Amino acid sequence: MKKFLILLLCVVMSTGMSYAASSIDIDYNDGIYHIVLKGDKVKKKIRMYASPNLITNAEVHKQSGALLTVNAGFFDPENSKTVSYVTMGSQTVEDPMFNENLYANPVLRKNLAKILNRTEFRVVECDNKYKYEIVPHKTPVDFACTVTEAVQGGPMILPKLQLEEEFFVVKDGDKVVRESSSVLHKVARTVLGIKDGDLHILIITDEHPMDMYEVQALCKKLGFERAMGLDGGSSTSMNYKDKYNVISTKGDGAGRMLKSFIMVFK
Repeated sequence: MKKFLILLLCVVMSTGMSYAASSIDIDYNDGIYHIVLKGDKVKKKIRMYASPNLITNAEVHKQSGALLTVNAGFFDPENSKTVSYVTMGSQTVEDPMFNENLYANPVLRKNLAKILNRTEFRVVECDNKYKYEIVPHKTPVDFACTVTEAVQGGPMILPKLQLEEEFFVVKDGDKVVRESSSVLHKVARTVLGIKDGDLHILIITDEHPMDMYEVQALCKKLGFERAMGLDGGSSTSMNYKDKYNVISTKGDGAGRMLKSFIMVFK
């Protein structure tokens, strides 16, 4: 794992070190942290990280030297393998198709196409200019553009909440017969939104838990053009410098062991 983190730091350092501290704004109100990554320079400083072994958000934040670290994609706690695609340095480093548990479960296997096409967050480079995207995984990238960093999560929240389309909810008529990731219950959440070209991160803590319909209403209120969920509940985690250490209060207080992360470096 240390070798993996060293490789990550080398990639970060190779992109140059110019950075404005004002590129990250954090506001806290009523149990919700609202983080805004402003401007174009910070887009080059965002990195995804997928750990070979499960690790807490606080541990990977400290070991990597990142400014900001938040939890990201879904994983299988039974075998520690990913349930979400992760791209680092333009290469796919985590692929849920190699998680045998998705095939062993007949219900998951039947709905694998929906799971594999869940929404992902991308940093896309086009002619040395960078932009954010929140799109289904199989969405093609524009011509002459490259997905440099990406992590899958879900569900899509805006422009349309896609609970059934991404296999977070299964209904029999109007009756819900299956629910994943507590999308219909009030829990902590990690949410990404795009507005006017900037990335917004919402860390919705246990002090103000929300279901996905409430999250969608909040994202609309904040004016997000596109928004998506990441792994939430007890996985909800955020570290900023040595100032903030946010974890779900459910558990032993150390934070859940996780698979993937979104990180911002100097």
